[in-house]
Amino acid sequence: MEFFCYHRDRAGSVALRDELLEEHWSYMDRYATEMIARGPTFADDGDTPSGSVHIVDLPDPAAARAFAFEEPNYQAGVYRDVLLRRWRNMLGRTMWDYPGDRTGANRYLVLGLGSGQTVDLVVPPDRDELIAFGPLLSDDATTWLGTAALVRSPDPDTARAVLTADRYADVEVHDWEFGGRR
Repeated sequence: MEFFCYHRDRAGSVALRDELLEEHWSYMDRYATEMIARGPTFADDGDTPSGSVHIVDLPDPAAARAFAFEEPNYQAGVYRDVLLRRWRNMLGRTMWDYPGDRTGANRYLVLGLGSGQTVDLVVPPDRDELIAFGPLLSDDATTWLGTAALVRSPDPDTARAVLTADRYADVEVHDWEFGGRR
């Protein structure tokens, strides 16, 4: 079962996040074979961390909750909240299999929170710019709750266009970069 996990940083937690970097990476190393994508998001200045995305393949919702809430940054108070949802890997690959340029253009997390009728259950035609793409689902995978995508794009507005306009209660676009050990 695939899960999308987005830990959002608490204001003023950058120093603590930096202090725990090795603990965070060591924790994530334990999930290396289950990891589909990972990486930090950044505030509008493009430099200050604002959150952390992890898409993982785990046995069940209980394992996903343990993954999200036992994470060292969460335990220490770096994060203010966690969005944890079942997810479906529509591309069938990991971020390490992404065929595009990892250095050119910008990368974004596009997070559409669902409202009403299900949309975006088909991969958009320009899939070469998609690093990860899939629906957010209820724990039992029967209810569509939105869509999450990691996108290579020239700007936030172009990234946002990967989702169907005006079909979501809210769409967030965050600067994102490939994560893991350098």
